Amino acid sequence: ARKKHASSRVYQEGTHTKSIMEDEEEKNESFDEAKKNANCVGPSATTAGKASACDGCPNQKECASGKFQNVNNGEKTEEELAIASRLAECKRVVLVLSGKGGVGKSTMAQAMARELSETSKVGLLDIDICGPSVPTMTKKEGADVHRSNGGWQPVYVTENLSVMSIGFLLPNKDDSVVWRGPRKNGLIKQFLCDTEWGELDYLIVDAPPGTSDEHLSIVQYLKGGAKIDGALIVTTPQEVAMADVRKEVNFCEKTGVKVLGVVENMSGSDLRLGEVTFSLDDGTEDVTALVREALDAKGIDSSRLTIDCPVFAATRGGAEHMCKEKGIPFLGKVPIDTGIGRAGEDGDSVFGDASMATGKSKAALRAVIRKLVANLQ
Repeated sequence: ARKKHASSRVYQEGTHTKSIMEDEEEKNESFDEAKKNANCVGPSATTAGKASACDGCPNQKECASGKFQNVNNGEKTEEELAIASRLAECKRVVLVLSGKGGVGKSTMAQAMARELSETSKVGLLDIDICGPSVPTMTKKEGADVHRSNGGWQPVYVTENLSVMSIGFLLPNKDDSVVWRGPRKNGLIKQFLCDTEWGELDYLIVDAPPGTSDEHLSIVQYLKGGAKIDGALIVTTPQEVAMADVRKEVNFCEKTGVKVLGVVENMSGSDLRLGEVTFSLDDGTEDVTALVREALDAKGIDSSRLTIDCPVFAATRGGAEHMCKEKGIPFLGKVPIDTGIGRAGEDGDSVFGDASMATGKSKAALRAVIRKLVANLQ
């Protein structure tokens, strides 16, 4: 009953509809206008919505309204006070961001939460409203969010790891969330105002890809009510991803969010020989057995061999080159490893005893997390 109550509260906000034609017209107008917005001054600037660079921006009216600025003469609003109260016992807040989807933000957020929770109290907040991954990746699909007089109780994965996601509030895990920005922002605000995290050493916020409503909202709410210690930016090596990740770095610069570092995910591979097959380039003959026999004949234990292949080529230098150009920390590279993906699918820790990830992959992940924590100090 409690879960149903929480679910209905969220769904009542999502009843607004509009015609498909109107939607398409708005999208086309926003696209044309956004191209003019290369010199954005940032939503919290005093000239936001008023500067010449704001002309033609689809968000000009919102920025000009002052909603992203402190207009209360230095005094916190009721909502900011509520957020400050909820996060009063939280020591560090870290955003996990990327301009590109599918680069492994949730995988990195999950790995960081799991590793840090071995010695610290960690909260993981999933604000990807349309594509929540946390319930699956923590093996908590179908878990109840209990509402008490104190607020929403997060779902506990372990004694030291608690999580919150819209995925826990949906009556059916396959239900789509067809909401416009204001309703997404309202739920993010509700998560921050209502979730009773308690004492935390780290709150990790897993954000959707991009630099839009959800990102502006989480920065605005956290800066107004609590704090943001910085952001981990995730990318893959190829320029298709890097082009959007540069925009994410620019977003952090404009909103005053410290970039704690960039990690290049899916950089090369670390695949066990037993997980791959070999064939002639025309696909006519499988020669896997011949390859393994040849290795065995040379006295090489094929079960210990791994394959490193640059699946995504860093044609323009990848994340390391970008970090040097922009003067931000490069945290390292993590290879493609089926064991990492399997841990997420199964809802297990990539560092757990049952993990099929290779030692090289685990070491790479731990090195990234260790450097990020060092940059928090």
